[in-house]
Amino acid sequence: MDRRTALKNLTAGIGYAVATPAILNILSSCTAKTETWIPLFLSEDEKHMVTHLVDIMLPKTELPGALDVNIPQFIDLMFLDIESESNKKQFKKGAELFSKKTIQDLNKPISDVKKEDFSVILNSYFDLSEAESKKIINQQKLNVKNVPENEAETYHIYKFLLTVRYYAIFGYCTSEEIGESVLAYDPVPGVYQGCISLEETTNGRAWSL
Repeated sequence: MDRRTALKNLTAGIGYAVATPAILNILSSCTAKTETWIPLFLSEDEKHMVTHLVDIMLPKTELPGALDVNIPQFIDLMFLDIESESNKKQFKKGAELFSKKTIQDLNKPISDVKKEDFSVILNSYFDLSEAESKKIINQQKLNVKNVPENEAETYHIYKFLLTVRYYAIFGYCTSEEIGESVLAYDPVPGVYQGCISLEETTNGRAWSL
């Protein structure tokens, strides 16, 4: 499956219930360049990690990448303005443990970890067997209070990585550039017509929000 097709499929189940005006305003406000942007919620080390992780998850190809549509800035503002205090704390805990594990594995400060290093590390977390993936998914459904102590570190790290992945995809698919240039876009919708296939109406492209 090519990336354009994958993006069309991703939009089918992401964002339609939660793309509120507040979130869309956050998306439109994310204009600072990655190199000069100063985070408001993320620490500098967290900015470094999130920037590389979303670049790996959604790299630039024939389509814009995550960095082209300011996904790190979006994640920063989502946690600053939208997320609950408990989710903020959980994100920080997962980021701290992911950073610590990465530093131990590579024996260098997180600021010196390159995109290639993060790619190898990310693969180690997601290149899993079906049984391992199912275990992680089931574990993520638990309240942290119900997670066994010896599995808490893994729980927090996956919570961090999956949250970054979720917001990367959500922010990407609801960004103006992707909405207008990749997805089906009609700023002035016409007459409603039910029961018409997506192939017939938009050549298979999901509708932009």
